[in-house]
Amino acid sequence: MELGLDGRVVLVTGASRGIGRATAQAFAREGARVALTYHHHKEAALVLADELGAAQGRAIAVPYALDDPASAQAAVADVEQTWGTLDVVVANAAELGARRPRGQHVEDVAPAAWQRVLDTNLAGALRTVQAAVAPMRRSGWGRIVLLSSHIVDDGAPGQEFYGAAKAALHGFARSLAWDLGPDGILVNVVCPGLTLTEGVARDLPAAVRDGESARTPTGRLTTPEEIAAAALFLGSAANGHISGEALTVAGGR
Repeated sequence: MELGLDGRVVLVTGASRGIGRATAQAFAREGARVALTYHHHKEAALVLADELGAAQGRAIAVPYALDDPASAQAAVADVEQTWGTLDVVVANAAELGARRPRGQHVEDVAPAAWQRVLDTNLAGALRTVQAAVAPMRRSGWGRIVLLSSHIVDDGAPGQEFYGAAKAALHGFARSLAWDLGPDGILVNVVCPGLTLTEGVARDLPAAVRDGESARTPTGRLTTPEEIAAAALFLGSAANGHISGEALTVAGGR
């Protein structure tokens, strides 16, 4: 399958580890020039950029913060200054936030706490899209991939506001497709199942991982590379006419 990504410019947010890292690697393997954003893990992003060809002008690492209204615009400006355009955005960066303590209920969550969850995970992604579409409109081609969460479908104790933020991305993409379509830009959502990232392997007890695997038709968790493959297709020229859709990658869940 011809993906048409050779020489394309791709911005992957939250690319220093996990799904973002696997996605950046997948695009780079197809010949794309990749901008990796980082927040807390600058060194990891710089190492990855080196691996993906920073010395040959194939990759850069740029700072990015979901809660900073100016950050997305600055990241896109860095990309345009480096390569003159931007073709693909994968909005992967997220901030899960703390779970509610056991014994508390939704009415116990302070407004400042849940407003932050929405401002990072929803508003941060929206700001990134707004910053990215201008160069895509100028070129008459673009692909936007938004990363959601299995929590939208499965739910999770204490994650009501994170689930709300991620679910909102589905509605955003569905309507945004009407605005972007005439300019050759397609926008879609990838909804990962519980994914075996470094963080999940480290922080989620084995018994919980095994239980989730047992409730999945394939009998295992999703890998970051499998999420990256979905983002790669939706962010490529091989996706010629899919827009406004949400694709679940969860082994049949």
